Amino acid sequence: MTPKGYPVPCPGHVCILKCSLYGLKQASHQLNIELTDRLQAYGFLQCPPDHCLFMHFTPGSFTALLVYVENILLTGNSDAELEAVKVHLDVFFTIKDLGYAKYFLGLELVRSAHGLLVTQQKYLHDILQDFHMLNAKDVSTPFPPRLKLTSDSSTLLIDPGVYRCLIDRLLYLGFTRPNVSFAVQQLSQFL
Repeated sequence: MTPKGYPVPCPGHVCILKCSLYGLKQASHQLNIELTDRLQAYGFLQCPPDHCLFMHFTPGSFTALLVYVENILLTGNSDAELEAVKVHLDVFFTIKDLGYAKYFLGLELVRSAHGLLVTQQKYLHDILQDFHMLNAKDVSTPFPPRLKLTSDSSTLLIDPGVYRCLIDRLLYLGFTRPNVSFAVQQLSQFL
């Protein structure tokens, strides 16, 4: 069967797709395989514990590239090397340089003369808003000392999915707020 808009010049000929199409289940997997191949051909090393992280070392420069689906965060100590990587990727993929990163995967990246500040203020605000807690008061200790949690069938939640969603979002919040990690870890035992 011929796709609409692509007339077959001779009967019996077929169309060969040269790239993955969005919407197909395997499209993101194919894109990841292709991107990994192109980065390794350039000289990037894939980090064994975290396959999303690629590193490139040359004398006098270090470049790191972080991939999340089809979003790439690129950093390094050489502007020339960063530009060369962008040109290399643009040859094989259509890329768009958005400039300095300001927001990536729920993390706000704020540049200053003192360095880079990573926060999750907007992410936290979104959690408080989604769970109708914008007017909640803060406490110095997020978990009462010596409190022992137990699973009691008399206190089952009406909608445990909401609880699971909250715990999931709070676990990610622990990236920049380690002070809540213990409390969230204790609560996550009762999913």
